[in-house]
Amino acid sequence: MLLLALALALQTPPGEEPVDPYPQSNANAGATPVAGDRLWQAFGEAPGVARIVDRLVALNVADPRISDIFKGQDLVRLRRTLKEQFCYILGGGCTYTGRDMKAAHKDMGLQAADMGALVENLQAAMRAEHVPFAAQNRLLAKLAPMKREVVTR
Repeated sequence: MLLLALALALQTPPGEEPVDPYPQSNANAGATPVAGDRLWQAFGEAPGVARIVDRLVALNVADPRISDIFKGQDLVRLRRTLKEQFCYILGGGCTYTGRDMKAAHKDMGLQAADMGALVENLQAAMRAEHVPFAAQNRLLAKLAPMKREVVTR
């Protein structure tokens, strides 16, 4: 047992809470990547995606409509896996190591209004980074079908 705990601790990035093992797969990202790297470039590649995700998480934590959802969550892990997910979907060549959408949002009781608020915050984060409107819509179109897995009420 001690060896398992040590192994998990060694695999956990600094600041992240350890989680129970799960099958890792790019399929867990909830969407297939776009072809080519034009969309990745439109998002400013890794530095741009990092700023968008960091701003998105900050907006969500501060948003009274959905801030309670983020209380007690591992925000370090959330930022890391969102960056991986966006990079993978945008054609940046990353590997997604997070859980699948259904498992990641299990027992959160998310509603359509929660998803709407998150999308509004994502749009604000993308606008702040000057992502072209058409590029924003391409990412949102990739993310939209995940609503079926995430919204449970």
